[in-house]
Amino acid sequence: MKSKLLKTVVLASSLVFLNCGDDAALPSIPNYGILSSSSAEALPGDSSDSQGATGTEISSSAVQQGGDEIVPGSSADVGPQVQSSSAVVPGAESSADVATSSSSVAAPVSSSATAPASSSDVAPVSSSAKVESSSSEKKVESSSSEAPKPKGVFLAEGTDETKDQLKVKYIERTGHDGGGILAYPEQLSNDQKHAVVVWGPGGGTEPGAYGGIIRRLASHGFVVIALRESPGNATQAIPALNWLDKKNKDPNDPLYQKLDLTKVGCSGHSMGGLESEQALIKDDRVITAMLNNSGDLGHTAMSQVSTSKTIGIVYGEGGMERPNAEADYNNQGVKAPACLIKMTGGQGNECQQGECGWGHGSGPWGGMAATVAWMRWHLGGEDNRKADFVGTSGKYINGEIVGERGHWKGQCKNF
Repeated sequence: MKSKLLKTVVLASSLVFLNCGDDAALPSIPNYGILSSSSAEALPGDSSDSQGATGTEISSSAVQQGGDEIVPGSSADVGPQVQSSSAVVPGAESSADVATSSSSVAAPVSSSATAPASSSDVAPVSSSAKVESSSSEKKVESSSSEAPKPKGVFLAEGTDETKDQLKVKYIERTGHDGGGILAYPEQLSNDQKHAVVVWGPGGGTEPGAYGGIIRRLASHGFVVIALRESPGNATQAIPALNWLDKKNKDPNDPLYQKLDLTKVGCSGHSMGGLESEQALIKDDRVITAMLNNSGDLGHTAMSQVSTSKTIGIVYGEGGMERPNAEADYNNQGVKAPACLIKMTGGQGNECQQGECGWGHGSGPWGGMAATVAWMRWHLGGEDNRKADFVGTSGKYINGEIVGERGHWKGQCKNF
């Protein structure tokens, strides 16, 4: 009897020994079981799991993940990282599925895996298993985080100031007095604010006569308010800015929280240029101005501009504004960064100081590109445009007037 019982025990032991290295003998553990070297199952919610809880297959070639190279077939690739202090997995002698040690199972390590909160629903491992924390986890998290919003005000991606860039919403009979024009990009930015340009028409001229430059400025990303008239003393420009400020604070307005009223530029033609110059002097929100065919009659206004602001004048070689533009700029009291940009070589019968050609209407039409480039520089922060205005070889210092007859001849100071 004892001999028969002993034979039975020996036979059973032999069967157990034969099955120790058989993969089929491993217990079936859903979701977090130990995987073969050709695949890896990620933990639900793991930042490296783009397929959710269903897992991600790793190809037979090396995979770069979070800065760590995972080579299929290595012990780092057998499954997600786990924590446990309980029993050894049956069949641990199989090096294809677990660590090579016959006495313990190493916790498989993934560069981005996170250990599950409970040890009851994962494959048990030896108490000697060491759970590692990969420094690449932070890298994975940061790479999937939301990109920071762009800095500065919004500008059209197209940078050519001689062309319209974006579709524009153009609204007439509006503004603080119901007689102005409001223009801005049809698609306002959700990530950046828009800078503001106030446009002043020439004396006795409707703002609609300047539709070309109003649309051009708006198409480059600016919100433009054109005044009904330009008294030349900022009494229209300042109320127009106050009106825009109210729209910027009105939750029911399309411009709600879309405007950066610390980035305001003023521009205008003739009397509109004087309106711009005075707004620059009197309103802290206005940081730059570009006068078109204009200049202070008393030749002193530019000397009153703060050194923290910038000012420029575009004028025609034969325009009646030429004496005032040049005298305003050449005043010895001017300390602000300033430019004087003359349009030369034009065709026309307007003459000043022995030169004929570009006249009093040159700036807002043939020369509008200079105003757009100036605003992209001083409001939009495109500092690379400085070379176009300041120096000896920039396009607005000594370059062709694109699309028109003639050349720019400019000079700047205090930059």
